[in-house]
Amino acid sequence: MRRRMTLLPRLLLEVAMLLALTSAMASAEELSPQRKGELRNLIMQDCGSCHGMTLKGGLGSALRPVDLDGVEEETIARIVLDGVPDKPMPPWRGLLSDSEALWIAHALKAGVVK
Repeated sequence: MRRRMTLLPRLLLEVAMLLALTSAMASAEELSPQRKGELRNLIMQDCGSCHGMTLKGGLGSALRPVDLDGVEEETIARIVLDGVPDKPMPPWRGLLSDSEALWIAHALKAGVVK
């Protein structure tokens, strides 16, 4: 019984490490300059249609770096991919990859979308 008790924390630690590695690999996937440009355009046109053309808010909340302070990139990416139930935020999964959603989250937080 004691051996089982020590295996469980180790197994949980290994699973957590694997998930972190998978997430890091997805975020490390480099996007081409052309794709980054397409994503910038998507943010300004598609996201901007609800979040405001200057991303200061509209139907959707503001998406400027100051507005996203304290929100993790992974959280933003998850919202982009899965949408927000009972809100007008649609899911973009199927149109964007995990790494593209993470790039969008990073770009919004860094203020590089202009």
